[in-house]
Amino acid sequence: MIKRIIPSSGELLPVIGLGTWQTFDVDASAFSGLKQVLTVMHTAGATLVDSSPMYGRSEQVVGDITAGMPARNGFFYATKVWTTGLQEGIKQMKASMQKMQRQTMDLMQIHNLTDWKTHLPQLRRWKEEGIIRYIGITHYTDASHEELEKILASEKLDFVQFNYSIAARHAEKRLLDAAAAAGVATLINRPFGEGKLFAAIKGKALPPWAKEMDIDNWAAFFLKYIIAHPAVTCVIPATRNPAHMLDNLKSVEGTLPNEAARKKMIADCRF
Repeated sequence: MIKRIIPSSGELLPVIGLGTWQTFDVDASAFSGLKQVLTVMHTAGATLVDSSPMYGRSEQVVGDITAGMPARNGFFYATKVWTTGLQEGIKQMKASMQKMQRQTMDLMQIHNLTDWKTHLPQLRRWKEEGIIRYIGITHYTDASHEELEKILASEKLDFVQFNYSIAARHAEKRLLDAAAAAGVATLINRPFGEGKLFAAIKGKALPPWAKEMDIDNWAAFFLKYIIAHPAVTCVIPATRNPAHMLDNLKSVEGTLPNEAARKKMIADCRF
């Protein structure tokens, strides 16, 4: 497993994680498959599981499933605050920790910058008290990148989460470099464009040269492009399918593409 440094602490974090948007918003009948997903990722050395109060039952499902796993304390738990007002934020964060069954949250993020100026001081207080280990901010659109960059330049943060993929490369213009310059770890959401990348290559074979980088599936192809950027700390594709989790994990096998190879990946896919 490839690991990247969290700049604010020096802790190493596996470069592949797991998102839970939609995929973990399920009832108990789907728990068996999700437990397999978590088992597969942990066995491979991946640890970060990202959720949010916005994601329906996802936080509760993460907590319920991991509570019965021997590796429950081997995951890196991340969630978010997604409301307005200080007291509402405190109430929501406490509820999230209860649902995920964590006494300490590894990472608490301000979801989509919602009322971030109110929540950030509270996140800092909880970090000082040891209730949370890391703090961060998130968004999922290109239009948010400029604001994220400004906040990185003015506030001390541990993580920033944003969208980035081979077909949506706006973050390459400034945001990735800004995060690196500020010493802030990056979480990458929407690495597959919410499935749009797979629709774009449906029926298309991998380029023959992909084998040179030990790529045998499109998920690994798309993820290797992202992971190859040195400012990327962890990518969090969402899935409820253990086989798809295995495909994602194959992105850390073999060599990563250099800049010339990354340009060729873009050209060959016509993104």
